[in-house]
Amino acid sequence: MSLKSLISQHFANYVIKKIYKKYQHPESEQKKVFENIINTAKNTNFGIEHNFSKINNYDDFVNNVPIRDYEQLSQYIEQIKLGKKDVLWKGKPIYLAKTSGTTSGNKYIPITKESISNHINSARNAILAYIEETKKTDFINGKMIFLQGSPILDEISGIKTGRLSGIVVHHVPLYLQKNRMPSYKTNCIEDWEEKVDKIAKETLDKNMTLISGIPPWVQMYFDKLTLKTEKKISQIFPNFSLFIYGGVNYEPYRQKLESSIGKKIDSIELYPASEGFFAYQNSQKDNGLLLIIDSGIFYEFIKAEDVFKPNAKRLPLWDVEIGVNYALVINSNAGLWGYLIGDTIKFISNNPYKIRVTGRIKHFISAFGEHVIAEEVESALKYALENIKAEISEFTVSPMVNPPNKELPYHEWLIEFEKEPKDMSSFQILIDNKLRELNSYYDDLITGKILQPIKIKSLPKDCFINYMKSKGKLGGQNKLPRLSNDRIIAEEISNFCLR
Repeated sequence: MSLKSLISQHFANYVIKKIYKKYQHPESEQKKVFENIINTAKNTNFGIEHNFSKINNYDDFVNNVPIRDYEQLSQYIEQIKLGKKDVLWKGKPIYLAKTSGTTSGNKYIPITKESISNHINSARNAILAYIEETKKTDFINGKMIFLQGSPILDEISGIKTGRLSGIVVHHVPLYLQKNRMPSYKTNCIEDWEEKVDKIAKETLDKNMTLISGIPPWVQMYFDKLTLKTEKKISQIFPNFSLFIYGGVNYEPYRQKLESSIGKKIDSIELYPASEGFFAYQNSQKDNGLLLIIDSGIFYEFIKAEDVFKPNAKRLPLWDVEIGVNYALVINSNAGLWGYLIGDTIKFISNNPYKIRVTGRIKHFISAFGEHVIAEEVESALKYALENIKAEISEFTVSPMVNPPNKELPYHEWLIEFEKEPKDMSSFQILIDNKLRELNSYYDDLITGKILQPIKIKSLPKDCFINYMKSKGKLGGQNKLPRLSNDRIIAEEISNFCLR
């Protein structure tokens, strides 16, 4: 064992023991965070307007601070962009993370000197938890790649701004700098296709042991390597042993990625966002994500079906229930207050608190009251892929409310197959039956002949990549919505790919 591996094992044991000790008292840890952020921000513009100096407990907070999404908080962000201090958090943020949704414009999320460690240390701790559990450290001695946005940052009123993945490049620990790929020059390339091609060339003869990124963009990297060599990834990188991912559910991509690799390898799922790093997979024995309870974020939860209702009940961590679909709300040392992230999660454990990401509050299908969510769609697709030999590259689902020829309405699945099922009809039936099993409202609509079973439209190769490229959203942190409650994205993709 190398000295680096030995040191990493001891360090992992020390850090993870400290972390797990805090999970013995999760309510206490969250209350410490709550008291600290309220006290620190009480003299900010936001704190004064919302009576922070008079907030003594969680009930006081709920009575004074409403739930807001980005648009409702943007008046404060605009003040920060003008260079004003003490707006949402003391002083000025050190960064503004620039992010964009599929259907909305650019957003600027503050990152403060207090909150940057949440992004950096959480990713580190996920790897340390893996080392502590598995005792595997060989990957430490090889090259590591993190497919991410450009580290070149702009400035707004003296505040550096850029994509989160580009911001964190500037905080990579020194002990990882020599192992890290690609080169800084290559990382600065803005065009994603050019960048991935250059990364493939740079890494082709390297001892790659850890690869990280959003699954569809990692697949694009793998495809480039295979095209150049006509080999599986495990043949190109025989010591590649750990895949770290986040941003989207891995399951729809698993078969194709594992086929590209040529063997099964360990993986770690992360739950990062520009607004904060919320959870990570801490064990290879289950796929739950350990909620980070002591890193400057105080969490609130609203039942997903109630999130847009006036005066919807808000719950602190210690009042949540296992198996309930919640909208995630955060309050943080980045100056985000009552902030509706837009994600939905379910708790699968409360000792310790572990979650699964189930979708987005605005990404669902309920054209007929079925309220089908991403978790159900992805589970149904996974089930079908496991039972019929097929592989997909990407997909999205939307309702067909007014089909031609007086047909019954249905859910249309736009799928780009890497390996199309031999029997498409059986594949559709498997998905539909599993979806009916997972969602009783959908089942009632099929049984009552309000809806007909799903229909799949097979799209040509590289359809989704080319569509995202046409929108200027290829690569980086950009993701295609799994579900839409209207036909806008489905029609755009169909018209683009089948014209």
